[in-house]
Amino acid sequence: MNHRPWLSAAVLAVLACAPMTSTQADEPELYEVRHYILGEQGDAQALDQYLADALIPALQRQQIGPVGAFAYPDSLNPNDNKRLSDRVVVVIPYKNAADIAKTAAALSSDSQYLQDADAYLQRAHNEPAFQRIQTELLVAMDCMKQLSVPSGTLDNPDRVYELRLYESANERLAAKKVDMFNNGEVPIFLDCDIQPIFIGQCLVGPQQPSLTYLTVYENDAARNEAWKAFRVHPDWKVLSKDKQYANTVSRIDKLVLTPKPYSQM
Repeated sequence: MNHRPWLSAAVLAVLACAPMTSTQADEPELYEVRHYILGEQGDAQALDQYLADALIPALQRQQIGPVGAFAYPDSLNPNDNKRLSDRVVVVIPYKNAADIAKTAAALSSDSQYLQDADAYLQRAHNEPAFQRIQTELLVAMDCMKQLSVPSGTLDNPDRVYELRLYESANERLAAKKVDMFNNGEVPIFLDCDIQPIFIGQCLVGPQQPSLTYLTVYENDAARNEAWKAFRVHPDWKVLSKDKQYANTVSRIDKLVLTPKPYSQM
């Protein structure tokens, strides 16, 4: 099979210490997916100001991007309101694992960032902008090693996104689901107007083993039509009945998202 063995958190430390070579230019990217859980006392306006005016510009100065920032609107997620809290989802791509540590260190010494983020960073402990940050770290899969934002995407104010997490019962089944993506699922996506932005296998996160991907659509009606087409696509019917891929997903988390005005995705 053409898939990477299931990766543990220990691999991240190895990657971070490994020297980079010119042949690594085509290596898969890494993605940090942050969920800023607002909670009852969260300040969405303060968080937006921090992300738009401080964090994302600072990351851009480090040539980190494009950075995605998304809202989780109740109107598009009527069945999930009791299970998932209000949140802002931020996607940060990295070329390699070493860049993650470098980025954090650079922020702490970036005087412009510290100035722009001062109001956010100096908030009192009993006036938090959010309740907590929930994070997962992904490595891009063979079927899509680089994040891609289709040309013209940012020009469409009606676009919506769908973030899906596929959790598996064990590492063997998770590797099979990765293999399924790498060997047939993505072309069916494209044929049904399901446009992936990134597809990643979880390295570190609260739900493992799993994979996560983000897709974009013209609007919510187009999203619904695309998934209807996917379910009846003849190639999907064949692939989904392949016995080697049976029971590879034990849980699906789905968030329909809208872009923040400052999102770069």
